[in-house]
Amino acid sequence: MTPLSSLLPTLGGDLLAGSPDTPIGGVASLAEAGAGEISFFGNPKYLPALKRSRAAAVLVPRGYPPEAFGWNPDGGTPALVAVENPSLEFAKLVERFTPQPIADVPGIDPTAVLGRDVRLGRDVCIRPYAVIEDGAEIGDGVFVGAHAFIGAGSTVGAGSRIYPHVTIREHSRIGQRVIIHSGTVIGGDGFGFEQKDGRHVKIPQTGIVQIDDDVEIGANVTIDRARFGRTHVGEGTKIDNLVHLAHNVVVGPHCLLVAQVGISGSTRLGKYVTLAGQVGVVGHVEIGDEAVVGAQGGVSKSVHPKTVMWGCPAEPLDKFKELHAYRGRLPKLVERVKKLEAELAELRALLTQGETPA
Repeated sequence: MTPLSSLLPTLGGDLLAGSPDTPIGGVASLAEAGAGEISFFGNPKYLPALKRSRAAAVLVPRGYPPEAFGWNPDGGTPALVAVENPSLEFAKLVERFTPQPIADVPGIDPTAVLGRDVRLGRDVCIRPYAVIEDGAEIGDGVFVGAHAFIGAGSTVGAGSRIYPHVTIREHSRIGQRVIIHSGTVIGGDGFGFEQKDGRHVKIPQTGIVQIDDDVEIGANVTIDRARFGRTHVGEGTKIDNLVHLAHNVVVGPHCLLVAQVGISGSTRLGKYVTLAGQVGVVGHVEIGDEAVVGAQGGVSKSVHPKTVMWGCPAEPLDKFKELHAYRGRLPKLVERVKKLEAELAELRALLTQGETPA
């Protein structure tokens, strides 16, 4: 245990409420934290969870009084530490209180299979049953997990981590400090077929995949090789689990692609684009810099830079909200239309009988 006051310099935080001597020995979420554990609060929708939390201390955003977070001076509530970015500062505490990961021991396991003319940098770690084919180049400090496959002529830049059961097909280019999680396939064939005589004929996929520096790719992602040229992911982009990038897709620098995103062939994303969970994008369109597409959005045409899109088909957010509001009124509108139809039918009957409506 360490007193809360000793953590303040690391966090660049100020004690907003509570005792500086509060003992801290671990980290946890608001819902799970207990005595001796610190948590964080950064989203207003979690205010009820904060008020119920049994955490010893909580990181909160600057600029608010203790009462805004439900703090009670009579006790029973966590100590509060005001910081600029609670989520980011909490990450520092996670590193401090979480056991250090097992260090990679440089070396090549005797069960690993290395082809001809494989070039290995310094301090590489190649785990059991990994396969590295002819002419591949592995940079300094690269980790290659058990049963990973790196195809002929591929390159993996310094400091990258290739976790177990990753497949990197031939002639792929992986930059420096790239992280690729288990089950991902880089450089599988693009989905290209033409019909001839009633049969689907495969179109050769002769291009490559290029992944630039500092990209992280989640588990079970598929990034297809280009039909020709390259499928390209720009530096700093982060890709969640179960994402699919089709052949010749270009993703700009520092994009965020959340789980189950699917992008069809030859589509281009600018820089700092965010695609939320289960977004689907048709082929041969462009999504401009800093555009955002909300969850389950269906992008059917190009998107201008800095535009927020929502819905399926995806529309600018203001238009989506307007149409969504109209959809909510449809049941009442239907009832009104039925009532008007009934009144018109009654009026028509009266006119047919030669009667004058009241």
